[in-house]
Amino acid sequence: MDDEQHVLTHRQGGVGQVILNRPRALNALTHGMVSGISEALAAWERDDDVRAVVISGAGERGLCAGGDIRAIYEDARVGGGASEAFWRDEYRLNAYIARYPKPYVAFMDGIVMGGGVGVSAHGGVRIVTERSAVAMPETGIGLVPDVGGTYLLSRAPGEVGTHLALTGVVVGAADAVWCGLADHFVASDRLEGVRDALGEALRGALAGGLADGRVQVEGVVREVVARFAGVAPEGRLAADRGWIDACYAADTVEEIVDRLYGDGHPAAKEAAETLLTRSPTALKATLASLRRARGLPTLESVLEQEYRASCAALATADLVEGIRAQVIDKDRAPRWVPGELAGVTGGEVERFFLVPGSGDLWGGVR
Repeated sequence: MDDEQHVLTHRQGGVGQVILNRPRALNALTHGMVSGISEALAAWERDDDVRAVVISGAGERGLCAGGDIRAIYEDARVGGGASEAFWRDEYRLNAYIARYPKPYVAFMDGIVMGGGVGVSAHGGVRIVTERSAVAMPETGIGLVPDVGGTYLLSRAPGEVGTHLALTGVVVGAADAVWCGLADHFVASDRLEGVRDALGEALRGALAGGLADGRVQVEGVVREVVARFAGVAPEGRLAADRGWIDACYAADTVEEIVDRLYGDGHPAAKEAAETLLTRSPTALKATLASLRRARGLPTLESVLEQEYRASCAALATADLVEGIRAQVIDKDRAPRWVPGELAGVTGGEVERFFLVPGSGDLWGGVR
């Protein structure tokens, strides 16, 4: 398949449908797919017959497992610039979704990780199901959470976002809603009903001469979703917030690990052991990125910071090694450099926040 076929678009009633169509690759995003989504959204923004957008994934496994990290791996090995160009367009798409002038409905069914969060969790109406598995697992491949992930997680309750960003732990529907990554729970077997009902409702609204105001259209969309929504199976993060807040409030990753081991809660020990499998450099850069993101005022400013961090990661040995271990060879035994948290200096962390040689994300225009 070419990139055009990897993003299917059509109109159903008054709804523009975007379907990510690489099911054998868990709908992982290529540069061409990012461009295809952006072009469809731009066309529908100008089309008065499209009142809302729905994004979903083909196949049974999920919306999107992230960016095409095999392509990033090959690019990083040869020192190319394709990854920087991909991230530039991907992060611009994330910002566009967040400010899209028509209701943007995301079906976050199944696996939704990394770049999948970027094309869904910035939307206005975000639906999770009993099958949802949401995560920002970048530290496991030597990368810092991106696609606006540090913006979302830095604004989660207490230190829960720090826990999710550093460990990359997967959360289900209830926890995704509680963290602010999603809005509604709908059983997976009712999603097609939501899709059909939205098309019918907005087709009827068009025929009835509904004014083109976003507030009115959003009201129709939310009323339809509410008819199908229910209560998600119970999560665990709210109950764990006591030890999470106490441990992750520390100033350094080393102290976070010490607090987790000393807490006494089995889940805290498990989190500590998970952290010690992640890239030490990525962990320290991620903690700094999250803390800085809390003080940045807009999604765009956080995406700019993430672009710098992602470009910096391309120059590290850990990114290539992390992808090799998790995706290429799948031995799950990365050899990080340095291999210990104590070996990561402040200067190495600071390098993640320097403007890359390719320039900033926005080219001076926001």
